[in-house]
Formats: sequence, C-alpha cells, structure tokens
Amino acid sequence: MAVTDTLLSRIVSDPAIFGGKPIIRGHRFAVEHLLGYLGAGMSEEELLAEFPFLEVDDIAAAKLYASRQT
Repeated sequence: MAVTDTLLSRIVSDPAIFGGKPIIRGHRFAVEHLLGYLGAGMSEEELLAEFPFLEVDDIAAAKLYASRQT
C-alpha cells in the first residue's frame, strides 16, 4: 500500500493548472497527455527521452491513476 500511495502522490490536481486536470507534480504535464502518448504507441523509453523531466515512476503513477479511474 505504501508504494501505491507514494506513486499516487506524484499525481496532483490544481484548479489553477489545466482547469484542475490531474498532472505530474511539479510539471505542467497532464496525465491524460502522458497516457495519450502511450496509447498512440510511444514507448516508455521514448517518453523519457522526449520529456527528460519525466521519471519512470511518473509513468507508473499515471498508469496506476488511470487504472483507479475505471
């Protein structure tokens, strides 16, 4: 449970950023955009190369967040 909570703490919502949509904390990068790139076929390695501020755990957190939304 602690690992899950730690991952999910990387996802935040702030009404002043993207209208409160969930973002990767500390960055103006929406979870939906990250997931969209993955859904379009971009690999995790490509995402990390294209967006160097992202970390592996940010991607894991976004996937976990999405799995909890359904």
